[in-house]
Amino acid sequence: MPLIYLLAHPASHSLSPLMHRAAFAALGIEGRYVAWDVPPAALPKAVARLREPEVLGANVTIPHKQLVMPLLDEVTDAALAIGAVNTVINDEGWLLGHNTDAPGFLQALLETGFDPAGRRVVLLGAGGSARAVAYALLTAGVTDLAVYNRSPDKAQAMAQDFRALGVVKVLNPEGLEPAVRTAELLINTTSVGMVQGGVDPDLSPLPQGLLPYHGLVCDIIYRPVQTRLLREAAAAGLRTLGGVAMLVYQGAASFTAWFGAEAPVGAMRAAVEEALG
Repeated sequence: MPLIYLLAHPASHSLSPLMHRAAFAALGIEGRYVAWDVPPAALPKAVARLREPEVLGANVTIPHKQLVMPLLDEVTDAALAIGAVNTVINDEGWLLGHNTDAPGFLQALLETGFDPAGRRVVLLGAGGSARAVAYALLTAGVTDLAVYNRSPDKAQAMAQDFRALGVVKVLNPEGLEPAVRTAELLINTTSVGMVQGGVDPDLSPLPQGLLPYHGLVCDIIYRPVQTRLLREAAAAGLRTLGGVAMLVYQGAASFTAWFGAEAPVGAMRAAVEEALG
C-alpha cells in the first residue's frame, strides 16, 4: 500500500490530507496520506524515513520548504531557482525534490483565460510563495514584473536571484500606487487577509481604494475563500482569482509526480471546497 507523508510543523491545519485522500478514493487507490508534525530538529530523521520502500514521497510545507533541500539527493532546477521544495519523490531510495507551487499557480491563472505573457504584473510579497509565483510568471513570458514588499531587502534579493529569467523591478512606497493602478494582473502573496490566530482577517494588503483600473486581481490565500482584497476588487468590477485553485493544482501536480497519472482535479477541488464551506 503506497504511503505519502506531509511534513509540516504544525500539521493539523493542512487541507492536503483530505484533498489527496479524495484523489485516492476517486481513482480506487488503496493508499495512505499521513500528516506528520515534524519539528525542525527532527527533519533529518523524517527525511530518512522517506527512503523506505513503501513510501512514494511527501509533501513539504512550513517551516521545512527550505530546510529540506540539503537533505535530498537531487533538486529540480525550478525548485533550486525558487529556493523551496514542496514535493519529494522516493525513487528506490533516491530522493528528488520538486516545487509544484509554480506550475500550480500558473495552471490556476490560465484556467481563468488570462495569459500573463507580455502583461504588466504587480506582485505583493517576497517570501517563498512570491518566489514560486514570480518564477511561474517569468517563465510564462512576463516581461514587466514589479514587486512590493515591506522589507525591500527580500524583494531585492528575489530580483537578483531571478535576473537570468528576466527583470524584476522593486517598488518603493511612492511607486506602489502608479504601478498598481496600471497593472493588468495584481497578485497578493502576503499573509494579510488570512485567517490566523489573533490576527484580524478583514484586512487588505493595499490602502483603501487602491486597485488596478482594469484586469485581474489574485489572492493566493484560501482561508477565507473571499479575502477583503478580492471582495473590494469584485465590487470595483474587476475579475478575481482566489487561492483554492492554486492549492488544488499544486496538489494535482504532486499527485502526478508520485503516481505518473493524471490527478482527479474535480474530486480534489470538491473536497477542498467542502472543507472550506
